[in-house]
Amino acid sequence: MRKFAKYLANSATEQASDTPRLSRRGFLIGAAGAGLTMAFASSGIPVASAAKSISEGAFEPTIWFQVRPDGRVIVNIVEAEMGQHVGTALARIVADELEADWNDVELHYVDSDPKWGLMVTGGSWSVWENFDKLSRAGAAGRTALIEEGAKLMGVSAGQCQARGSQVIAGDRAISYADIVRDGNIDRSFSEEELKAMPIKPPQERRLIGEESKALDIPDKTDGTALYGLDATVEGMVYGRPLVPPTRYGTSINSVDDSKAKSIPGYQQTLVLDDASGTVPGWAVVIADSVHAANAAAEVIKVDWAAGKTADVSEQQILDEGRRLIDDASTGALVVNEDGVDNAFSSADSVLEQEYVTHSVLHFQLEPVNALAFQKDGRWEIHTGNQWQSLILPTLAKALGEKEDNIVMRTYLLGGGFGRRLNGDYCVPAALAAKQLGKPVKLVLTREDDSRFDSIRSPSVQKLRMAFDSNGQVLGMEHHATAGWPTKAMAPFFMPKGENGEKFDPFSIHGAAHWYSLGAHRLRAISNELASDTFRPGWLRSVGSGWVNWALESFIDEAARKTGEDAIEFRLSRLKAEGKNAGSAPNSVGGANRQATVLKRVREISDWGKDMPADTGLGVATTYGQERNMPTWTACVARVHVNRDSGKVTLQKLTLVTDAGTIVHPDGALAQVEGAALWGASMALHEGTEIEQGEVRDTNLNTYTPMRMRDVPEIQAEFIKSTETAVGLGEPATTVVGPAIGNAIFAAAGVRMRTIPIRPEDILAALKA
Repeated sequence: MRKFAKYLANSATEQASDTPRLSRRGFLIGAAGAGLTMAFASSGIPVASAAKSISEGAFEPTIWFQVRPDGRVIVNIVEAEMGQHVGTALARIVADELEADWNDVELHYVDSDPKWGLMVTGGSWSVWENFDKLSRAGAAGRTALIEEGAKLMGVSAGQCQARGSQVIAGDRAISYADIVRDGNIDRSFSEEELKAMPIKPPQERRLIGEESKALDIPDKTDGTALYGLDATVEGMVYGRPLVPPTRYGTSINSVDDSKAKSIPGYQQTLVLDDASGTVPGWAVVIADSVHAANAAAEVIKVDWAAGKTADVSEQQILDEGRRLIDDASTGALVVNEDGVDNAFSSADSVLEQEYVTHSVLHFQLEPVNALAFQKDGRWEIHTGNQWQSLILPTLAKALGEKEDNIVMRTYLLGGGFGRRLNGDYCVPAALAAKQLGKPVKLVLTREDDSRFDSIRSPSVQKLRMAFDSNGQVLGMEHHATAGWPTKAMAPFFMPKGENGEKFDPFSIHGAAHWYSLGAHRLRAISNELASDTFRPGWLRSVGSGWVNWALESFIDEAARKTGEDAIEFRLSRLKAEGKNAGSAPNSVGGANRQATVLKRVREISDWGKDMPADTGLGVATTYGQERNMPTWTACVARVHVNRDSGKVTLQKLTLVTDAGTIVHPDGALAQVEGAALWGASMALHEGTEIEQGEVRDTNLNTYTPMRMRDVPEIQAEFIKSTETAVGLGEPATTVVGPAIGNAIFAAAGVRMRTIPIRPEDILAALKA
């Protein structure tokens, strides 16, 4: 556990830096066993022979690759695949530098093992974190193959080039397959050599940024792809949880399964004893089939002693947020520039508004599930998961085992969206399997999944802006409170604010804007009542999805106050100077690049044109999730408001994104479109509330995400760029909501400050 925490602490430091670090160990390329392997040398192992080290297993393969004797290039993928084609993107980086034929490339999704390093897929980090490392690894592989190919052809390496899985010298060529079979590659590179490895200039890339097939689509299409729900093992039984009335503090007084005993296939009900505190008050129904487990669960009576949050409501959580904001002693000062208090005390006028977001469920297509069993003294957990490194210590504590005695087998995810960053659903499966002494496949129903979800917390935000007599902005304050997922699950990722208090960066990212708005103060506050009632979770775009709702709605209100065009107001305050100048490698150009996407979205949308009655355009922009890894995004939404019913029809979304280098164009477009639709769904359609300590809506009869009939026209464009590749999975989620809210004001003259926006809210505002 201490070793894991130390590793994560180091990783957190790395994530906070501008560039992911290369390993301090040597990089090995050697032929052994199944083919040519590219790997790191194990720590402390002197590298006299790369091939010998690899053949003896003295290496630590991370996200590198193998070239097999039949020419196949196998790229190891540590990231979780949940529909975003991450394996294709990462393999494309390797293959481009390796000069491999794309038809020779295959993906290998790895199981958990310390040798792979930190296993986490979230935060839109995957391509950004791995681009440089994979590029240099591919270039090193190309170098070694060229050197050995030259030897086999009897020419100098300088006479050779690599192309299409071949080393070519004039009119002669030798394939990578032949080099691996007939050659004797034994090459190592020091950390310094790997850092200095020349990689291609952008104009020489043949795969990155070009259209090509996604490698995971065939298996998903023909049904051979395996998801967690597909996992089976001989002799397993099925489990269905009986979820208690509160997330924490519940205990079981008694279980009455007398009516279940007549159900064919029902075996027994287990009361779990969880040393990790992950699933207090849980019982698991054991049966021969999912059907039998579900049928039995319906008639089993459990007498629970509920925890202290059994009567908590959404309104109480929001009211607690307001109380915390009003208490100046609470929270962490993320930004606290000089002059804020003076700006407000000397202001000619002050704009102040409150914004609210309600609870949001993940509702991924595949409900969470896990298969757990012990084999040859080692525990195996078969499931789809986004952060194996996070749940392994919890599983170890729950099972009373060492972490290295537990392995998580990798499966595709039928939707993640941040829900599977929290692997809590693995714990009851493992506990049931240990108690029963046989494999248990735990499958949650949609209702179970909803009640056990790590929801996006409801939030309250208060923003203030000070103006002089000429309408110039003197300063700004932003106070934001919600339940913090990082505090609940990964506190090692929490930095300190300027007042020394720790904060959840993923619950405030997006608010440290790139606007020049005078003195700026930003305060993040943890709502402990929310965190006591449910386990707050990361949800696609994490904090920024609700943070940017307030920020960009407020910026729009400020533009209205000064009488300026909403885009011009933003552009005039996006100045690449001081803290907003940007820096290499991730934010080159700074605020100028955010201004560029705004200008472009204005050009390609209908901005400035006359609109039909009750139809309006709204704009919003963002740098995405993290200030040191900005993805500049702008959106114009077009809506129509029916004044009789209050119904909002989203007609079109126009988006422009600057994510630096685009690796997989088709995947990038899908990411932006999917994120935008989720943002629209959260703004207009979905959302729930806490009632008596639990979420009110547990299935799609009352929880109503956007349907196909509601999907608007989408026009999405990328700024052509060769800058650092950054994240794409989440930023578009954050701009759509405020763009819609701002468009509603343009269409009907009513300002919405709460999401989801319901027709009844529109009608009430129209009548006010």
